[in-house]
Amino acid sequence: MSAAPGRPKQAFTKGEAGGDLEFAAPGRPKQALTKGEAGGDLEFAAPGRPKQALTECEGVKVAATSRADGPSRRRLLLSVPVLAAPWVVPETAWAGGQLEEPMIDSVRTALSSAIANTAPPVPVFSSTAARLAYLRWLSAMSDRLFGRKKDFSTRIEFLQTVWYESRRARLDTSMVLGLIQVESAFRKYAVSSVGARGYMQVMPFWTRVIGDGDPGKLFHMQTNLRFGCNILRHYLDRERGDTFMALGRYNGSRGKPQYPNAVTAAQSRWIWNDPA
Repeated sequence: MSAAPGRPKQAFTKGEAGGDLEFAAPGRPKQALTKGEAGGDLEFAAPGRPKQALTECEGVKVAATSRADGPSRRRLLLSVPVLAAPWVVPETAWAGGQLEEPMIDSVRTALSSAIANTAPPVPVFSSTAARLAYLRWLSAMSDRLFGRKKDFSTRIEFLQTVWYESRRARLDTSMVLGLIQVESAFRKYAVSSVGARGYMQVMPFWTRVIGDGDPGKLFHMQTNLRFGCNILRHYLDRERGDTFMALGRYNGSRGKPQYPNAVTAAQSRWIWNDPA
């Protein structure tokens, strides 16, 4: 990815997951993570809107239907939110967003408590067999994710955090990976046209409703996955376990088939049956 004239390329550090991996070597230096690792078009277009290709415009990925569409690209570039950290340039994502709805105090308190614990995602297993099964899953998913995340350490850290947060929220890990593929194409700094952020495209209002009010934290990997998984769990509980309706609510398109069908199709790539 080219940098703006007169400005060196920027790199992002990997200290996003709130703790080292269990098997990371002590004293290992932070790895540089460039934004170009997770390229690829988004898998899902909002209802009524065609899929759009991504192109580069002075270091920012913007949506474009053709190379000649210069004015619209400039307008989109100017509309990208300014982040608290000026060196983090968000990538655009096209997705719907959760809708802010009335919430009783007990539900708000439960959600706030669910996201408050920031312990690092280090899995604990009851047996050696369970640990070996997890390592087989991790190896298989790492191979499948290689095209999106080339760096091994970054890929393992991401998968371990997804596994931990999805299990913690009592969600199917393959469904969460399918949702991330549809929502952000596995891009940490993705920003949708409605302002949803990060891997799971969490709307900023959630940080005010159940967090500390800082939407910038939604670009932190574990924070984004923690919010996204608990929000999806909340919607599943509201819809009494109806995955179709809960996924629609997550996307702000409750009752419409496009988004749930897209997530279900993407989920099939991440389903794993242990051969052991």
